[in-house]
Amino acid sequence: MHLAEHHRDSGGARSPCAAATALPLQQDRFRRAALAWAIMLTLGLGGGFAASSDAQTADPGAATLEQPAGPPSFANVVERVTPAVVNVTVEEKPVERMSMNGHPLPDGLPEDSPLRHFFEQFGEQFGAVPDVPMPHEREGEGSGFIIDPAGYIVTNNHVIEAADSIEITLNDGRQYPAHVVGRDPKTDLALLKVDGAPPLPHVELGDSHDARVGDWVLAVGNPFGLGGSVNAGIISARGRDINSGPYDDYLQIDAPINRGNSGGPLFDTRGRVIGVNTAIFSPSGGNIGIGFAIPAETAAGIVKELRQTGHVERGWLGVQIQPVSEEVAGSLGLKSDNGVLVADVLPNSPAMAAGVKSGDVIIKAAGKQMTEYRDLTKLIAGINAGTKIKLEVIRGGKTRTLDVTIGSMPQDDLAMTQPGEAAEAAGSRIGLFLAPLTPEIRQERGLAADAPGVLVAQVEAGSPAQRAGIKAGSLISMVGQEPVKSPDDVARAVREAADQDRPSVLLRVEQDGEQRFVAVPFA
Repeated sequence: MHLAEHHRDSGGARSPCAAATALPLQQDRFRRAALAWAIMLTLGLGGGFAASSDAQTADPGAATLEQPAGPPSFANVVERVTPAVVNVTVEEKPVERMSMNGHPLPDGLPEDSPLRHFFEQFGEQFGAVPDVPMPHEREGEGSGFIIDPAGYIVTNNHVIEAADSIEITLNDGRQYPAHVVGRDPKTDLALLKVDGAPPLPHVELGDSHDARVGDWVLAVGNPFGLGGSVNAGIISARGRDINSGPYDDYLQIDAPINRGNSGGPLFDTRGRVIGVNTAIFSPSGGNIGIGFAIPAETAAGIVKELRQTGHVERGWLGVQIQPVSEEVAGSLGLKSDNGVLVADVLPNSPAMAAGVKSGDVIIKAAGKQMTEYRDLTKLIAGINAGTKIKLEVIRGGKTRTLDVTIGSMPQDDLAMTQPGEAAEAAGSRIGLFLAPLTPEIRQERGLAADAPGVLVAQVEAGSPAQRAGIKAGSLISMVGQEPVKSPDDVARAVREAADQDRPSVLLRVEQDGEQRFVAVPFA
């Protein structure tokens, strides 16, 4: 009754006492109606009740809610950010046929040479049709987003790495040519610049540090070439290592990401870019609810360097490293499996100058504890060349401190690998990360102690090696006609092939129980 009386007072009626004296019957009816009105207000239905007299007599089944059911709408955020998201269309250079240059069986090839068997078995397949025209240029599509009204666009390196020409399509349909400002294969990021456009809508690279597992995210891009699309989901994990490169630190999301979404932005519900959509985990190539995005703070640093210099400078220590497994820790008498095991020290490297040795376990670098080998990789890469740091290593059961001056990573080499050396040739990478054959691997594969070969630890996404079908876990026993026993042997042979202006390098690969030769073109 208090609510009813209050409502009546606020509506301009006479005081309750005066109404009761003059019209007792009307007062009772009015109070009951007022009570019903108060209940409707309490339930949040008052707006519909008082809208008109027709609303009171309408079919209840036709009633509508003022607010839609379900999660809050993302429409306002989408409307604000999508003008800055673009489609990236590339025309790729023609892919040369792997035909051994159309030549017949080379003269003087030894009878017992594996290459003779290769040419005899596959010669017709590769060399019998030298007059077949080269394939046409291929068209590919991806996504990107504008970070500056001057037309600077962030996308993935694998979207544009083989591009002969690039065209950008805005959300409103306008199209502009673009060129590559710089790219960084190790993080799969690239920076483009639109040519001849007026000031464009843009978004800013934000920060994912505050993003939590379970937060809503929006993935915007160009799936399957359909045009601008928006997908919603949540962050399902952080800090993922998917073995795509030495600096993996992905956000895992379940917002649907499909082919063509690569390079598109990942937004939070405030419209801030917190990631760059880069990869999916899928046996079929379609979305199954597991996607990966580069954190925005990682991308921001890379993009800044690409804009300034066109490439990324990284610190260099010059070691091959691997994790400290429980077995390794036990064999070395370590109390835990924390730390990074040095498998090899590269010649003329900062590590060699500082006295780092194979078998050392690095437990601390620049004052930071090393829990796993990725910690060292990311730390050293972020230190400027010329900086002096201290390494704490365990050697012979004792802890030693070494002074190291960080170098600059060679452009055709890796400062550190996971766990092996990258095979590169005069800047033309084929995308293989190799590791020596350990006694454990030899025993597992049934190989003799002196059998040649190296292990493919990782294959870079979108690389020539991946396109040639080489998979992680394969063994490479020969490059050309020469057996190889270490990652250095492979790197040296690949460089020599590139220096001789060959279009590809021939690798003998053991994969899925079969030995075969694979011609891998240079990037």
